[in-house]
Amino acid sequence: MAFSIYDASIPPMIRMLENLSRILDKAVAQAEAERIDPSSLLEGRLAPDMFPLPRQIQIASDAAKACAARLAGIEPPAMPDTETNFSELQHRIGKTIDFLKTVRAEQIDGAEDRTVTVKLREGTRDFAGRDYVNNWALPNFYFHVTTAYDILSHKGITIG
Repeated sequence: MAFSIYDASIPPMIRMLENLSRILDKAVAQAEAERIDPSSLLEGRLAPDMFPLPRQIQIASDAAKACAARLAGIEPPAMPDTETNFSELQHRIGKTIDFLKTVRAEQIDGAEDRTVTVKLREGTRDFAGRDYVNNWALPNFYFHVTTAYDILSHKGITIG
């Protein structure tokens, strides 16, 4: 079986979101054990001009949903960016994973050469599917997952 654009995108995003969920569990457990105010973690950011932890997770979720939906030619589920605690962030991650698991490889077959249009504030940008995955969707997704990890590490959470 050939390695497909599905294999390159959907399973890795599911795995990383599952890892992110486990990281949040570690953060909550350590915060409880060490009597750390959870809001100090939620408000954490790496620099003043960067988004705080909840927004990093929301953007990672949006990037994953958008990638799967654009490649499959379907609408992603709407998720308002209203999460304010770890439980709500975990719920969002879970809903994102559930959506990704509904997208089948057959829906994405041929998307390597399909035009994917991304709407930006300045207009739109068109990509071939393979370029969208490799040069836009996955880098954006990994950046925000990694930044969430880095924020918690920066705030003293022992992630491992």
